[in-house]
Formats: sequence, C-alpha cells, structure tokens
Amino acid sequence: MGLTDFFKKQFIDVINWTEPEDGILAYRFPMEDMEIQNGAVLTVRESQGALFVNEGQAADAFGPGRHTLSTQTLPLLTNLKNWDKLFQSPFKSDVYFFSTRQQLNQKWGTQQPVTIRDREFGAIRLRAFGIYSFHLNDVRKFHQKVSGTRDIYRAAEIEGQLRNTIIARMSDAFAESGIPFLDMAANQTEMADKIAEHVRPAFADLGLTLDTFLVENLSMPEELQKILDQRISMNIVGDMGRYTQFQVAQSIPIAAANEGGIAGVGAGLGAGFGIAQQMAGAMQGAWNQPAPQAPPPPAAPAAAVAAGAAAVAGGETKFCMNCGSKIPRAAKFCAECGTAQG
Repeated sequence: MGLTDFFKKQFIDVINWTEPEDGILAYRFPMEDMEIQNGAVLTVRESQGALFVNEGQAADAFGPGRHTLSTQTLPLLTNLKNWDKLFQSPFKSDVYFFSTRQQLNQKWGTQQPVTIRDREFGAIRLRAFGIYSFHLNDVRKFHQKVSGTRDIYRAAEIEGQLRNTIIARMSDAFAESGIPFLDMAANQTEMADKIAEHVRPAFADLGLTLDTFLVENLSMPEELQKILDQRISMNIVGDMGRYTQFQVAQSIPIAAANEGGIAGVGAGLGAGFGIAQQMAGAMQGAWNQPAPQAPPPPAAPAAAVAAGAAAVAGGETKFCMNCGSKIPRAAKFCAECGTAQG
C-alpha cells in the first residue's frame, strides 16, 4: 500500500446506526476505505443487534450496549485473523446492524381457497385472512440464511415467504385439529393459536420469532356460503309441522272471503296438518341422506276442472284456502294445488 493510499484511509473510532425509516431489518455499515481502530467504540441501541463478518465468515455478535472493541470483546474475529496478542494496528471487517424490534401489522391471507376435509360438510374450500407480528432474534442465522451481504434488507422483501409459509402450515393445522368449520369460525382465537404452533418453527429457522398471530375471518366461497345460509335458515324454522300450521292460520282471512266463511277454515287446517306431516317426514334425516320425494298433490277431477273453467268465464270465483289462487266458487278442489275446498 502506497503512502497516498494510507492517507486516503479513514480510521473509525465510533460505530453506530439509527434507523432512518420503518421496515429495515438489516443494514451494512459503510466500510469502503475505512478501517476500525483498536479500542473503537461500538454502540448498539435497544431493539438492535450487530454482527462482525470477516471475509464472508460471521464472527462476533453484539446485543444492546456500549462495547469497546479489542481482542477480548472480539474473540471469534481474533481467532479468524490469528491475532495472538493485542492488535495494535487498525483492521478491516464488515459490520452489520439488525433491527430486532417488532414488525407490526403484517398481513396474511389466502389468495385462493384452501381445500380441507371437514367432518360435518365433507371437503370444503376455505378462505382466511388476518394479521401477525414478528421480530428478528438471531442475527447470525438471519444474516446467513436471509439478508446475506445486502446493504439494506427490508421486511417487505421477506413478506411473501412468510405469508406463503403461514398458508401452508394453516392447512396442516386445520387437518390435525379435526375442528368442524362452524366451530372454527366461532372460536377464531383458538384456531389462531393452533396455526401459530405450526408456524413458529418455520420462523425460527430463519432467525425470526412469531410474536402475535390473529385470524380475523374464516369464510367459504360465495356458492358454498349460500348453501350454509340455507341450512341455517332451516335450523331457525325448527319444527316444520308447527311452521306449516302457522302458515295455514295466516290463510284465515282468505278463507273467510270464500263461500262458507269461517266454516271453510276447518278443511284448510286439516289439509295443512296433512301437508305438515308429509314435510316433517321428508325433512327427517335430510342432512345425512337424500330426502324422499314427496307425493304429488291430488289432481282435481276432470269434470271439476271443466266446470271451474266455465264458472271462471261466468265471473263466479273465490280464493283457495291453501294457496290463495282464484278458483270457481263451486269448485271442490283447487286446480293449482289440489287442496279440497270447504
């Protein structure tokens, strides 16, 4: 090295770093034409870590504090450089700083539905999304496996890897839990804990720690959600027999307007009870096996239909006690639903 090169060099007495912006995980301290003095001071702030790297080999790591650099405080670097005694001359080494504070409000979600096997619905496609937070806890491992020799490495650069890891481990958590979808949706905190258990080892392998993990929503695709809504509606209805009786009772005003007045309600209620029994039988076990086909309604006699048509033409009409359709006043059966008229 010439005399000119010697005077061009700068000798470092203080090494420190402050984060200029959010999201930086690793930063390489500028060392071009600079050498570190014996006894220089390394300042590592809270929520930071530092790592010395000699010719591509990770050496000594430092946590928060003020560190005076010497062979005592740099044992690994001393060994790599074969310093037998206290070094007197400046030395050159790469110094990396790392942000160890929590990276908050990281988002995850399924871009495409994930197919899982549900013990209640069978195979279903599931969507999920939420947020998580993590921090860098092993600077040596993160440098070796992730950030490498980059001048700056940001959290956004590893976001895709972490999100895909979460989605893959989420499917495993669903499969192992055996929890039905409806219970998952109702206990999202418990489901989040199970997913986090599967995700933490993958984060740790990169030198990261998963701090929080939240499931904000679990849902099915729209077409499956419609089927679920129908099932919920049927559960709300409950006893089909009572529901049908209620509908028949609602037809009283129509019956009162027909020939025979309230006397026709009895026939309507009888017909309603019969329909209720048929529907209750059809609904029994509907979710476990195909529902039996209900028998077709009794067809009105041909003569009655012909007479009805003539009566309608003549303007003599009334209303069906069951379905409310306009029918001839003299008709004994409804031509639309086949219900006997009083």
